[in-house]
Amino acid sequence: MKTVIKTTDLSKVYNGGAAEVHALKNVSLEFKQGEFTAIVGPSGSGKTTFLNVIGGLDKPTDGHIYIDGVDLATMKESKLFDFRLRHIGFVFQAYNLIPVLTAIENVSFIMLLQKKSKEEMERRAKEMLEQVGLAEKLYVRPSQLSGGQQQRVAVARALASKPDFVLADEPTANLDTQSAFNLLDIMARLNKEENVTMIFSTHDQRVIDRARRVIKLVDGAVDNDEQFDR
Repeated sequence: MKTVIKTTDLSKVYNGGAAEVHALKNVSLEFKQGEFTAIVGPSGSGKTTFLNVIGGLDKPTDGHIYIDGVDLATMKESKLFDFRLRHIGFVFQAYNLIPVLTAIENVSFIMLLQKKSKEEMERRAKEMLEQVGLAEKLYVRPSQLSGGQQQRVAVARALASKPDFVLADEPTANLDTQSAFNLLDIMARLNKEENVTMIFSTHDQRVIDRARRVIKLVDGAVDNDEQFDR
């Protein structure tokens, strides 16, 4: 399988007043197409920072992030926006759905920015909402959906534009047990069917138990990297 993400000596330092915070320390990792990976570690270990940096939402202090040979660390912000739009899907802990838009409009939003045709947007958005079990909720706004349903809309949105990979930051943190299991079943199935690389940051043992690769960060550095046959 081809490498879709490669980081070399990735570091991130935040200047927090009197003291510097070393959120990432020389992280060098590779991710292959189709991986289902959990990034784990205690609070403050650098999980979310790592996702934000490899997703182009934050700039590293040092090091490089190569995606299909393109270095995000040196990319200008204008080009970075377009790159994220076309290559990366995001699933946030807080869902980040647009309240005034229906489920199908939320899922279509990224494709609208990509200037897809109306017909293609509607077809793909319906397809993805059906895939996540929300065929009956196409025209419902987020306030009328449960937390689990909102997170499923967020997953459908992340995958609708056919990104190279999806970054999910604590996607099950706000969900009850059954909703979390349902979401993980959906993401595992879509990972295989769509062959999309999925990388989670998580504390949730339910996610860790499903991951085929678990990378542990401690104090911003890689402490362990294990592969599982699942």
